[in-house]
Parts: sequence; structure tokens; C-alpha cells
Amino acid sequence: QVQLVESGGGLVQAGGSLILSCTSSGSVFGISAMGWYRQAPGKQREFVALFTVGGGSTTYANSVKGRFTISRDNAKNKVYLQMNSLKPEDTAVYYCNVVRYGMDFWGQGTQVTVSS
Repeated sequence: QVQLVESGGGLVQAGGSLILSCTSSGSVFGISAMGWYRQAPGKQREFVALFTVGGGSTTYANSVKGRFTISRDNAKNKVYLQMNSLKPEDTAVYYCNVVRYGMDFWGQGTQVTVSS
């Protein structure tokens, strides 16, 4: 099992920045991907960004490309999401996700609210 704890959410004005972090613990060996998803009120959870552990590649949703950056600190078992130029439509609960041997693990989520 993998336990994930997110932090860093909050309230920010449009155009501002936030950085989210996710700390993984437990059975972290074998994690193949780490990423972020978000869910806005009344909407389905959607993909935001992904970091592939093996090759170090990153993938982003079109809606955040050029504004968000995902990174990983392997030594600390952390993954980060740097969010710049935030927009009101970025308001959502952000969830950390890891994939380990084909299984998905999720954090509890952290709220990000962007005011206009």
C-alpha cells in the first residue's frame, strides 16, 4: 500500500501562484508514475499532469500546459505541482495519484480556490 498526503492548497487571486506537494510513504518501491488530478464542483475528476518515473517524462493537460510544472524529489518521495498564472477555472480539489504495479493510489485532496 502507498499512502499519499497532499499539502499547499489555498486561496489565491487570479494570476497568482501556488505550489502543491505530495508525500508518499509505505510501499513506494515500484511506483511507475506520479501525477495530479483535479475535480471541480459538479464535474468529473480530470487529469492535470503526470511524471513518468522510469523515463522522467512529463505530460500535461492542454488547459494547464505552459502554466503548471510537475516535478519529483526522489530522495524525499515527493511530487510537486508548481501552478503559475492561475485562473478561476483552476479552482478545484487537487488529488495526488501514483501508479504502482498497475494499481492507482490517491491522496485525500487539497482545495485550490482562485478568485477573480
